[in-house]
Amino acid sequence: MLLAALLGGSFMTSGAQAAGDHRHPGEKTGAKSGVSRVDLKGWAKAQLKADRARHKGHGGTRVALARTAAGPSLTASSLARQATALTPARTARTTASAAADAAAGPTALVLFDTAGPYGHLGELYAMAAANLAGHFGPVTARPVQQYTAGLVESYTAVVYIGSTYYGGPVPDQIPAAFHQDVLTTSKPVTWIGANIWGMANTVGVGQFTQKYGWDPTNSYYGAGGSVGTVTQVTYKGQTLTRKIPAGQDGGVLRPTVLTGPGYPAVTRLAEGLDTTSGDTFGWAVRSANLTYLGEIPFAFVSESDRVIVFEDLLFDALAPATAERHRALVRLEDISPNSDPAELRAIADYLYSERIPYGINVVPVYTDPKGAYNEGVPETVRLTQRPQLVGALKYMLARGAVLMNHGYTHQYGNLDNPYNGVTGDDFEFYRAHVDASNTVVYDGPLSEDSALYAQTRVTAALAEFALAGLPRPTLWTTPHYAGSRTDYQVFSSNFNARLERSLYFGGTLTGAASDPNRFIGQFFPYVVRDVYGTKVIPENIGNYEPEEYNNHPPRLPADLVASARANLAVRDGFASFFYHPYFPVQPLKETVEGIKALGYTFVSPAVL
Repeated sequence: MLLAALLGGSFMTSGAQAAGDHRHPGEKTGAKSGVSRVDLKGWAKAQLKADRARHKGHGGTRVALARTAAGPSLTASSLARQATALTPARTARTTASAAADAAAGPTALVLFDTAGPYGHLGELYAMAAANLAGHFGPVTARPVQQYTAGLVESYTAVVYIGSTYYGGPVPDQIPAAFHQDVLTTSKPVTWIGANIWGMANTVGVGQFTQKYGWDPTNSYYGAGGSVGTVTQVTYKGQTLTRKIPAGQDGGVLRPTVLTGPGYPAVTRLAEGLDTTSGDTFGWAVRSANLTYLGEIPFAFVSESDRVIVFEDLLFDALAPATAERHRALVRLEDISPNSDPAELRAIADYLYSERIPYGINVVPVYTDPKGAYNEGVPETVRLTQRPQLVGALKYMLARGAVLMNHGYTHQYGNLDNPYNGVTGDDFEFYRAHVDASNTVVYDGPLSEDSALYAQTRVTAALAEFALAGLPRPTLWTTPHYAGSRTDYQVFSSNFNARLERSLYFGGTLTGAASDPNRFIGQFFPYVVRDVYGTKVIPENIGNYEPEEYNNHPPRLPADLVASARANLAVRDGFASFFYHPYFPVQPLKETVEGIKALGYTFVSPAVL
């Protein structure tokens, strides 16, 4: 699930036009928002097999409690996030140091699984949760087996991610102390995915049901032996998508809510819909201090996805007093020395007329090493060789734009990576190719990837801006949203923040060796400080692209506005998108007007 959902970089079509008018969609949305190099079909099969075994072993022998598949549907409160997040050094932080961080803001403890054949999933999901919690304050992430009694009291809130289904060949790794602390603490605990039944069995089913009002030992992923077809989740009036490829759906646990004297009310925060049966159920529920989500929502993510529920629920745990606020961001993408100054000025005039601040992503050196768009003649152009283009950039800066660095050349040598070696079309810090099914495949870091290599390119890019008489950019966007962990650390040391979607690699939290191309891709609804220790400004609703390419459907202004509407469920969230200035002004105008009509206020990325 992680592979398909994580990455959000946009990729360009391989059939571009002539020089000066070729089109490269750039950091395309949804390209890889999820997990890479993970057998999610195998994981789903193993989870459902274990769930069937638990169901069969239960045998219905427990005295029937008054059960109902659904209680009254109530909408949940949401939350806002602003981050200082987890760094690898913090993952093993002591209780004392965690308490010392309290003055810096709310603190979160993220616990994750590492056991079993799919144990590597736990760290990937934990990074996704930690990044989001990094909006609010310091985060500590550690394997759940390292939990010690009383640790929950050192944090504002705790999140446990159950990605390994314990039972059968995989012994339970959750310490009994964690189960007991969840039951007795007043701190908010969010439990996601598997093993909640283990807590009920440890503390006693009676104690669990009397405090929480539902019975996880009689709740399963496969209702009637099937996961059904859960295609949407409704939350705070927004219908959110859930699109899982065939064979990779591990199901959503449907809480068996109890009724009758002595059982507390269970609030259904979000409603799942099974379109096969027509049944609705509590996709997320809350009672007492426990919030439970029936699945891990970090795989197969789109811009209008059910992950939005978790993104907002974190406010309840970490910043419940957050006021409702909705802001928007726009940036102009893939501007290079080969861009048309007239096009830039036209868009600048429109945005200025609407008093909308914006970012401009500039690649300081344009190169076409094989002459793909220049009749076979190699071509390289620098900012200093295009005074009219530099003049247009200064015109934009004087009218509300913020200069951002978008790589050095936005391509890699004279190789097809994956298209043609041309600036804006290809990856700069990661290898990729297009396979026989016309899908962009991530191949891993560059062979020469290192801190020195990345720093050399950043230094060269900054020098080009200086030579052109432009200010030093303080914001960065990684070309095609793809770099290694080493690259991201270099970017962090040179810029105040990144405005982008990002890849997060296995081993970042644990320090363990990992497949260099095993990662989770993620985009955010608000500013976070991520597990690399970097502030990341969101881009979460994608970009205008009128044509299909690389199996990505067209994305029109109405689609961007629809995603912005879905993100209204995040109480202090953003609708952030980008636009290529070689397109006409009209689609940009339609997008901006649609987003403003929803109640969003456009702000500058420089103030975040």
